[in-house]
Amino acid sequence: MNNEGLKDLLYKMADDALIIGHRNSEWTGIGPMLEEDLAFSSMAQDKIGHAQALYKILHEILGEEDPDKIAFLREEKKFKCCHFTELPIGEYDFSLVRHFLFDHAEALRYEMLAQSSFQPIVLLAKKIKGEIKYHTMHSDSFLKQLGTGNEESHARMQSALNYAFPFALGIFEKSEFENEIIADGIFAGEEELKKRWLEKIATIIAAATLKLPHVDESKIAYGGRKGFHSEYLKPLLDEMCEVVRTDPEAEW
Repeated sequence: MNNEGLKDLLYKMADDALIIGHRNSEWTGIGPMLEEDLAFSSMAQDKIGHAQALYKILHEILGEEDPDKIAFLREEKKFKCCHFTELPIGEYDFSLVRHFLFDHAEALRYEMLAQSSFQPIVLLAKKIKGEIKYHTMHSDSFLKQLGTGNEESHARMQSALNYAFPFALGIFEKSEFENEIIADGIFAGEEELKKRWLEKIATIIAAATLKLPHVDESKIAYGGRKGFHSEYLKPLLDEMCEVVRTDPEAEW
């Protein structure tokens, strides 16, 4: 089994979850209604919990640093999150569309990982699949309500989808270990995941009377998986890690 390829996969999944979890937590106290304030806060907690579980596998089984050091003491270029997770929360329409696109990708990724040759991720995938099911139910419901609502809500959701989609495609950026992890049965690969994702979201987007935008390959937001990030990641990390970095050896 290719351990470097496995580590790369787990790091990008964990970093995605940590960063989007932090972003979603920024809706706490400012949601458009109390129910959504609570929903985004709860989903943010789930995401950070998923990140912790993945970092724990990296630490306990693959010999990486402990989860707190991985999460809070790495340099920006060491993170493998995609640009999509790094973007500011913006208006609620964008955050909702990001939630929809990202969570469906994650749901399918964990569904595929439930068949992995790496047993620790199989066990985790079976647990996390159930949690993400509620995330996608939430996003689907609101996408359809707002997409079919009135002229303004429809236009805003379509505009948010047009903006978000090139970033969302960056989720599926391949690693240098892609062929190895497929051959080892660890994961069926980003291309297969993207294919399943496009099939899944197309039906829901059509039901919301929205249109899936066409994106030229040159416009896709690649780079995050290789440590080349958007301008938004470093300020986010500075804020997220401020307390820990004041005294990295402190016992809490």
